[in-house]
Amino acid sequence: MRKKQTYAVVDLETTGTDPKVDRIIQFGCVLIQDGKIISRFATDINPNQAISKQIQQLTGISNSRVQKAPYFEDVALTIYNLLADTVFVAHNIFFDYSFLAQELTRCGTPKLQIPGIDTVELAQIFLPTEKSFRLGDLSESLGLVHDNPHQADSDAQVTAELLLLIEAKMRRLPLITMEVIDRLSQQTGMDTSSYIHHIYEEMKQDIQPLAKEQHVVSGIALRRKEVPLYEEKLYEYAVFPHKKKAKEKLFKDKIVYRSEQSRMMNLVYDHFTNTENKNLFIEAATGTGKTLGFLFPLSYLATPDNPVIISTVSIVLQNQLIEKDIPLANQICPKPLNATIIKSHRHYLDLQRFKDTLKNPLQQKQYALYQMGVLVWLVDTETGDLDELQLTNFNHVFWRDVAHRGIDFLSNQDPLYQEDFVHFLYKKVRQSNVLIVNHAFLAQETLRDVPLLPKSAYLIIDEAHHLPDIAGKIANRQFNYNSFKKQASLYLEEEQLFDQVNQIFEKQTQEQRLLRIYTKALNDLVEEFSDLFYEINQLFPKAKQQHQESNLLTKPIFDHLSLNGEASIQKIDILLTEMQEIQAQLQQSIVKQLEKFTTSQRIIFVSLLQFFERIVFLYDCFDIYVNEWQPRWIKEYSTTPQGYGVLSINDLDASILPETTWYSRYERILYTGGTLKFGHDKKYLPHKLGLADVLFKTLPDPYNYEENARLYIPTEAIAISQANTAEFSEYITEVIEALSQQQDRSVLVLFTSHEILSSVYYRLHPQFLNAGRELLAQGISGSREKILKRFAHSKNSVLLGADSFWEGVDLPGEALSLLIVTRLPFENPKRPFVKARYDYLEEKGINPFAHEALPKAALRLRQALGRLIRSDGDKGALVVLDRRLITAKYGKRMLKALPKDLPVKEAALSDIISELNEFLK
Repeated sequence: MRKKQTYAVVDLETTGTDPKVDRIIQFGCVLIQDGKIISRFATDINPNQAISKQIQQLTGISNSRVQKAPYFEDVALTIYNLLADTVFVAHNIFFDYSFLAQELTRCGTPKLQIPGIDTVELAQIFLPTEKSFRLGDLSESLGLVHDNPHQADSDAQVTAELLLLIEAKMRRLPLITMEVIDRLSQQTGMDTSSYIHHIYEEMKQDIQPLAKEQHVVSGIALRRKEVPLYEEKLYEYAVFPHKKKAKEKLFKDKIVYRSEQSRMMNLVYDHFTNTENKNLFIEAATGTGKTLGFLFPLSYLATPDNPVIISTVSIVLQNQLIEKDIPLANQICPKPLNATIIKSHRHYLDLQRFKDTLKNPLQQKQYALYQMGVLVWLVDTETGDLDELQLTNFNHVFWRDVAHRGIDFLSNQDPLYQEDFVHFLYKKVRQSNVLIVNHAFLAQETLRDVPLLPKSAYLIIDEAHHLPDIAGKIANRQFNYNSFKKQASLYLEEEQLFDQVNQIFEKQTQEQRLLRIYTKALNDLVEEFSDLFYEINQLFPKAKQQHQESNLLTKPIFDHLSLNGEASIQKIDILLTEMQEIQAQLQQSIVKQLEKFTTSQRIIFVSLLQFFERIVFLYDCFDIYVNEWQPRWIKEYSTTPQGYGVLSINDLDASILPETTWYSRYERILYTGGTLKFGHDKKYLPHKLGLADVLFKTLPDPYNYEENARLYIPTEAIAISQANTAEFSEYITEVIEALSQQQDRSVLVLFTSHEILSSVYYRLHPQFLNAGRELLAQGISGSREKILKRFAHSKNSVLLGADSFWEGVDLPGEALSLLIVTRLPFENPKRPFVKARYDYLEEKGINPFAHEALPKAALRLRQALGRLIRSDGDKGALVVLDRRLITAKYGKRMLKALPKDLPVKEAALSDIISELNEFLK
């Protein structure tokens, strides 16, 4: 590419994706030279075929609009000449370039042979922290004006602006970063690598100094890291302000004084300073200002030596604390809150391992794209937290190669040792008086040999109603035989893990001998498990196994295991015991000699020790599975579609806090959230957590439900217990159609069954397509995040959701004012795990329906209502299609769990629609 190169940024709109039968309906092109847009060209094109309603809805280009436009044959030569001697640029070039090339050839022009570069790949490399690389999402995130998405002229303009933005960012990068990217970019598509090389060569002609916040360590440009020191004015003795006047004096014009928030502040301060009771529960509805309600009083108490630990439910809420709530609190707190989010080490990039991948890069495109993206990210990141990259998963082999494995396996001789992100995290923790974790991290403290959280006088569990379920999930143990067999077989192959370890131990005969015994035992273990699973398989009916259903393994069933099965259990026990003894000896030898091993050898040992951990986990799992028969353990056996066995173990006592290792490490604990009690029953959640002696306070709900909310139950709703799946799906479809025809607004529909959700989606889809209205469905329309984003930006789409959509969906105001609940959200009592849990409660003399199923369903219904009313200005209606809320005896108890001033109306659907039109004006 030459110095005065012209770039032709192209976008096409087409009748479909197959150039053999589909045609172009719009062509857009923006020309760039010397970093500036110099010209634009766009035209509609008559495809000489009908444009489908779906494409019309997507592009806004109608059949009537293209009737007077030229045919492609008329403009083909003009387009070919326009593109001559340019570099073709497109967002996903592989579609636009090949489609256009085939159309030009069809119309008789010479073959299109100009170079091409892809802005999708460039964005993945140079904008690595973006959530999505779709053009619309990028333009919104980067503030690029995109007036008509999916129209070629608008898309080409935005793509051109995106290219200029990316090029500007490339030129700001350290030269050493661009040098490595230039080398790795050979894996990119078409001529993207040549473009990167061209920019790099130009940068070499005018070398810029490193920015002051950057430095180069071991050939990698990094952002300098600084630990903010905790500073407190020692000469000022701050007294907590209990009274309204004292608070108002502190708040000034920063925040508005709210009486219920002030009451919560006093309750929290008094709990952590005066009361003898360890556990305080405060139910505070959304809008109370509960986060500031606990941050403000803790600022008077927490120090780096005695920090407050805040556990919340999700990464989103963790980030909200850091980015929004704590900065706000620091505006009014006389003592500073220095906060750090703590995650386990695998969430962070290991710089030493990353450097090793640059020396020996895997020759694969996606691997190289990730490597280049990380190089760009390292110039900006201070934390090295992989979550900053906003990927949906980290399953690719690259992330396994570079994820941190703990500081024990870092080489302290490596220059990158001092730059290590986990080391930096620990330094920040020592200067922080607020440590933020999520519930999963807190629950995992019980499973850790050494706790990662310090002892403290202060622990706050926010959104506490999630803790029992999360603790249960964390305690779940599963052994998938096929997965284990595959990993063991791979590691036992020539030149794989055990071979590599054997080569490192070349001159150490004792270690090599132990390794030989170990690999022989591993081979035998795989065979014995195969035999054992065959025998367990015989205990269950063949019909259930064909449907891959889970089978509960109880003591009476297990007692029928054959003698061969018993023999396999004894052999497996001996093999696992022997393997763990060898593991201990090899681990000791590795740790003793750690400093003499290279980084590459350490990476091999990390894989070995991870496998050792899997064997320890397997032994624990196996021991419980065959030897522990107390009612707390629920054991399931299932088979994969390929017929391999899977063992699962659930611990029903996992949420009993006094039995965890971390509970005793905190002097006082505050549990808070919007839904902590069931109706007037304040003991529901404390009992689930195994807590008897607690204080429970409820703050009044600040919202006026009588004015701003309605709950409707249609009189013609069908009897759910008597209807089959097809009948119920048809009824829900009819209700959604009737409501959506009258309501030109977004509607959220909540399901308890994915099967019925899918059935309703496919019944509704044709009508919605014809009407040009967007229908979104969980599991069909993309990731949860993507669906919610599209729903929030739409004015009249309908979203069908289950599971996680019942809560944690924050769509205030216009985004959501109508919500349909298809069925009361009871768990399916026939599921093996649910049935076993109910049996366990019955054994304890507890009615499972009254004390587990009903409260859980009622709280979920209340959380669904919470999707509608999340701020003072919100107005919303909840339509429940399950008449059991009115007709069943337990319905009254469920209604009592909802706000007492919420109007509940039973009426015909036509009357509900009429009233909604008036109410939601």
